[in-house]
Amino acid sequence: MLTAPAPDSSLLRWLGGINQPGSGPLQITPSLMRKSLARMTETFVTDLPAIARVWDDQLAGPHRAISLRHYDPAPEAATPVALFIHGGGHMCGSVQIYDGICRKLAAASGHLVVSVDYRLAPEHPYPAALEDCQAVIRQLWQHLDQHQIRYRPSLSLVGDSGGGALCATLAAQSQQDQSLPVRQQALIYPSLDYTLSSPSIDELANGYLLEKTRIQWYFDHYLQRGECRTTVSPLFMPVTPAHPPTGLITAGFCPLRDEGRHYLDRLSSIGIATQHHSEDTMIHAYLNLENLVPQACERTYRWLSQFLNRD
Repeated sequence: MLTAPAPDSSLLRWLGGINQPGSGPLQITPSLMRKSLARMTETFVTDLPAIARVWDDQLAGPHRAISLRHYDPAPEAATPVALFIHGGGHMCGSVQIYDGICRKLAAASGHLVVSVDYRLAPEHPYPAALEDCQAVIRQLWQHLDQHQIRYRPSLSLVGDSGGGALCATLAAQSQQDQSLPVRQQALIYPSLDYTLSSPSIDELANGYLLEKTRIQWYFDHYLQRGECRTTVSPLFMPVTPAHPPTGLITAGFCPLRDEGRHYLDRLSSIGIATQHHSEDTMIHAYLNLENLVPQACERTYRWLSQFLNRD
């Protein structure tokens, strides 16, 4: 008889220390959540690989300059480009918080990684973050040319959690918008369903870092203007044969697990090339907990590299 997987023991010990009564989302603020994500990532992502060239810059956005951080592992070569869109429930995260993760992605994949500091809710609700990411994609080749950066005009989108939602939305838009030249996307435990209708949302609602009540709290701060949550969910957006190929990573004890699987099933049913990698004993945001689960993170970066460099 097969034994069902259990969460990684290191994660269980850590979760046991943070799952304290009275820590529900109604008692927190966006500022506290931002500090919490930063502290967690700074504590557990400490192996920062050297990248040949790392620099910050800006380009024009719809309402303000958009900050970017570039990671070029091989400045002498023309490498493909990956636009990294960080997670954080649309409310948290930054290029600085995700610096270590982007360094590892660049080192593993050999891609020129560009990390975008999009506007955050609740100060900037939907669709501000999406508009910023659209602006970056539309200007990216011109931006790199202006700075005399060597690159191949082949763009992959990579994003985790809420960043995965933005990637998937941009991928859907690219089907009809030639100004969004997306070759492929790689999504890391993405948030794809703002209606919270997948079974794992309730199955894993409590105790695994990302909890259902907190997800609802994020979405309520992000979608402030009565948007139809089905329409704006990438899981339910139209799919045509022009949709970019998609690689997707799920975590076995992440409440977003099932919507990721359903999304891949939808794409596959239309004939879109898909690949799936599952880390069955992991929780949401495990890349931000690397020191606890280094082997799972190593497998994940290796898989991302293989997907991004596929023929």
